Amino acid sequence: MKRALTRRPTKTLPPEPPAAEEEWDTAEPAPDTDQVGGWSTGARANTSALLRWAAWGLLVIGPVLGAAAFARASTTGAAQPAVTASAPTGTGSQGAAGFATLFVAQYLRAGEGDQDKLTAYYPAAGDLQLEGEPGRRHGEQLTVVRLRQTDPDVWSVTVAARIVSDTEPTAKSTTPAAGGDSRPSAAQAAADAVHYFQVPVAVGPAGGGTTGYTALSMPAEVSAPARIKTPDLIYGPEQAAVSSDPRTEAVTQFLTAYLTGSGELDRYLAPGTELTAITPAPYTAVAVDQMRIEGDQDSEPVTTVPKNGTRSRLVVTVRATDHDKVRVPLSYALTLKARAGRWEIAALDGAPSPALPTQAAPTPASTP
Repeated sequence: MKRALTRRPTKTLPPEPPAAEEEWDTAEPAPDTDQVGGWSTGARANTSALLRWAAWGLLVIGPVLGAAAFARASTTGAAQPAVTASAPTGTGSQGAAGFATLFVAQYLRAGEGDQDKLTAYYPAAGDLQLEGEPGRRHGEQLTVVRLRQTDPDVWSVTVAARIVSDTEPTAKSTTPAAGGDSRPSAAQAAADAVHYFQVPVAVGPAGGGTTGYTALSMPAEVSAPARIKTPDLIYGPEQAAVSSDPRTEAVTQFLTAYLTGSGELDRYLAPGTELTAITPAPYTAVAVDQMRIEGDQDSEPVTTVPKNGTRSRLVVTVRATDHDKVRVPLSYALTLKARAGRWEIAALDGAPSPALPTQAAPTPASTP
């Protein structure tokens, strides 16, 4: 018996929804929460980091730039022309002094026909008329006693000299004076005097970076430089050196070792004082005659030594016996220091100390 076959009805599937990307294509783009003002948050982070590094860079290089600017300003300031000092400089002063001394020495020896020897110092000397025998006189003990700058490149040099004649007899001639007294003649008095010659010397650059000199005229004989009044000193009146005074003993022992080489000099020096005895010894004996002591107005003799550390300045006059048995006067300014019941030499002073000027008392203001 045949079985009838029946076909089941086919199920119809619902249509598939469109693909997701089709939805993305048709949908409006959603706002991107990582977008801010057209910049993404990643770009903003990079920009912030760049700004931070730039700020740190400015902080680091700021001081460097400031130092460079300061250095540049200092260099610019140094390049500005310096203000010229009102006081003249001393450039060439020593050379001018030596040049003038040589010129005066040659001038004193010059005689007829020696013009060329003077032109080395004063070029116009070739036109001078010189008289007398060359070398008939010469200068001794030439030394500069005054040096002043008259212009930026000109020095006025005064040279002192004793003039010795090589042709005239050395015996002193005298001229009878009123009352029967004898006096040296004017010529002899002039010969015995010290002469002073003023020489103007120009100073300027020479070849090879050296300094050159030339005289602007022949020497001019002038009067001696003015002498001033001796200033007051800190010391009291001169008094005889008493052997019982410990200061006399200390000074005598020190100067004996210093001038004669007799004794150990270090024994008489205060700690820290360094002096060396004169060698060879110029004298054989020393005697202290007079003393002037700082602030000492008392004529009573002193026989004691004050407490340790006490200082006393004094000027002593001594007679030193040379190797010919002739006694010559010498003076020394010394500083003494007390230690262990005796005086020691703390310093051989370069010069006696002047007293400070007394200040005048102020004038009281007048009351109306």
